[in-house]
Amino acid sequence: MFEKIIFELLQGFGNTLALFAITLVLSLPLGLLMSFGTMSKFKPLSYLCKGIIWVIRGTPLMLQVLLVSFLPKYLFKVYNKDVAIFLGVSTNTLLFIFVAVAFVINYACYFSEIFRSGIQAISKGQYEAGKVLGLTKTQVFFKVVLMQVVKIIIPPMSNEIITLVKDTALAQILGVVDLLNAAQHAVNNYVILTPLLYAAIFYLIFNGILTLLFGRIEKKLSYYKV
Repeated sequence: MFEKIIFELLQGFGNTLALFAITLVLSLPLGLLMSFGTMSKFKPLSYLCKGIIWVIRGTPLMLQVLLVSFLPKYLFKVYNKDVAIFLGVSTNTLLFIFVAVAFVINYACYFSEIFRSGIQAISKGQYEAGKVLGLTKTQVFFKVVLMQVVKIIIPPMSNEIITLVKDTALAQILGVVDLLNAAQHAVNNYVILTPLLYAAIFYLIFNGILTLLFGRIEKKLSYYKV
């Protein structure tokens, strides 16, 4: 029975890990783009990005996941099963995609604010010094500013990423079998509580690895100080 429980938890952890990786890979560059949008001198773009961020940060992620899953029906008058057939995927895969889209948008908005605060923390004197040396704005950003920004944003970024690990449990709202969902199924099937303990250990180990990783990155970047 122990082997069966661990196997089920590993399957659920696979979906948790996939959702975590997809969200991180897509939300980081999208968040950077949105931060540039909020700082843009083109007011319509700036107001649009700020408005999106305000809405996303002001509403629960659970609600956003549900809204994304309802979009095909209310916008295009088609059911999710028809969308799955059209895309050539299973309904479970489609639900996973909905969850991933909601997570990417949500975390991109949070990351954008972290990027923005990090970029604005750099003194304007460094940009001006770069111009005096004949560097373009792009060269100043990548050669002078970028590593300093990374140094500033690592602590808040690590907190958000660790929070992301725990938020993946919200995937079960749409029936996606993540780690916690698999643990709950095991509890119901075997009428024992130990699967929840095992799931907690999985989360602790995963977050522990991330904490150590970010700690090492922060130490390596200690050279770059504003």
